[in-house]
Amino acid sequence: MVVERTATVRCVPAVPCWAGLTVRDLDVAQGFYGPLLGWEFVPGPDRWGPYLRATVDGVEVAGLSRLKGDWERPVAWTTYFGIESADRAADGVRERGGTLAVGPLAFDAGRVALAADPFGATFGIWEGEPGDDTWMSAPGAPAWIELRTADPFAAALFYGEVFRWDGRDPEKFEVRYEHERVVLRSEGRSVAALRSAHDLAPHWEVFFSAADVDATARQAVALGGRVLDGPADSPYGRVARFADPEGGRFSVLGPAR
Repeated sequence: MVVERTATVRCVPAVPCWAGLTVRDLDVAQGFYGPLLGWEFVPGPDRWGPYLRATVDGVEVAGLSRLKGDWERPVAWTTYFGIESADRAADGVRERGGTLAVGPLAFDAGRVALAADPFGATFGIWEGEPGDDTWMSAPGAPAWIELRTADPFAAALFYGEVFRWDGRDPEKFEVRYEHERVVLRSEGRSVAALRSAHDLAPHWEVFFSAADVDATARQAVALGGRVLDGPADSPYGRVARFADPEGGRFSVLGPAR
């Protein structure tokens, strides 16, 4: 279903504030994520090809774009961090051993770049209109972002320098260590973590909120996806990890049993 009016997510500096999925077939993606996460869709800018914004209760929560035929990028979710200057952040990526794949480029909501940290995890940089975090706790909205990498402390130094974590207002922004993770907190809410993982290539994983993780797992399989891990309880709630019908990997997070 396509909705006509949406509330736009605003750029929140230094923290994840958008998630985007590159797909081969937008119809397949809509047919899977729509019923699974309760998403509706609104057309977005098509400067670089077909693009949709997913919404929950009229609030934009994610973007879906179709890969061009000659692009070799895999079907995958990308986490975008907000920042005051995409150009300065891009310079910081290069200076600290990361690589810049695309941009910074101007688009309808500001300036964007795609990069990889020194360990190979890809992420986005977004310079846009600043504002408060509009992500919700409603089912289907992004609830948590997690970097899985061999050395989370080295990764935290990289991201901390690129996004100036140490220079932020400590009453609004905090980095702490808990549950064997480096955790970012913004406005009193945990929004992201960096944790040790040696069995997977380094990557940022998006967790979407789910009212019932076990029911979501069953529905994901019925819709053509696969359950990769879980459902299981974690320090932050009940989680399960999936692959969508085209192989894009993501997780859901809900109340513990």
